[in-house]
Amino acid sequence: MVKRATGKVKDKWKAKQWVTVLASPSFGNAPIGRVPLTDTERSGGRVVETTLYDILKQDPQHYSFKLYFQIDKVEGETAYTVLKGHEYSREYLRSLMRRGSSMSDFIKDYTTKDGYIVRVYCVALSQGRMNSSKKHEIRVVMDRIISERSASLTYDQFVQETVLQKVASDVYNEAKKVTRLRHVGVRKTKLVKKPATDQVPAPAPPVEAIAAPAA
Repeated sequence: MVKRATGKVKDKWKAKQWVTVLASPSFGNAPIGRVPLTDTERSGGRVVETTLYDILKQDPQHYSFKLYFQIDKVEGETAYTVLKGHEYSREYLRSLMRRGSSMSDFIKDYTTKDGYIVRVYCVALSQGRMNSSKKHEIRVVMDRIISERSASLTYDQFVQETVLQKVASDVYNEAKKVTRLRHVGVRKTKLVKKPATDQVPAPAPPVEAIAAPAA
């Protein structure tokens, strides 16, 4: 007869520590929830999902903007994060599609002033059909404006302006000269690479100072 081990089983759940997770400085270090962490997770890497509405508590449409914050460091019972990326919800993106409308989609990696590499997904939807020439012209406008903004802003400043659609608003104001547009937006961003040595970023402006998403 095989004897079973009588040693005490370690309760892994009790070994976890609850910490308060803060949004990145670009969103005012607003608390976004409490999560349990093990010792191995305290060094960073875990991603916490929330919505723009949960941070700003303003426009109900902000429920459609998903934000992903990655824990960067833990001090005591507080976890500090960096924005890993954001995206439109599937339902919101689907609601933007219309029969008889054309879409110009653009994806490219950009480097911010402090050396972060960000993948930006920008989309423009027209009120009518667009030919390939107009789609190309709009992509040129997208690339030029996003290149200018990313090169002149730190990562925290740039992601604030992309998530809250300030960059999209600048694109819209130029791209509407090409054709009649119904919607222009940065539908997704993704942090591709951090700089080898993190530099001290310039403080981002207050979140409330940035314009609402472009219609």
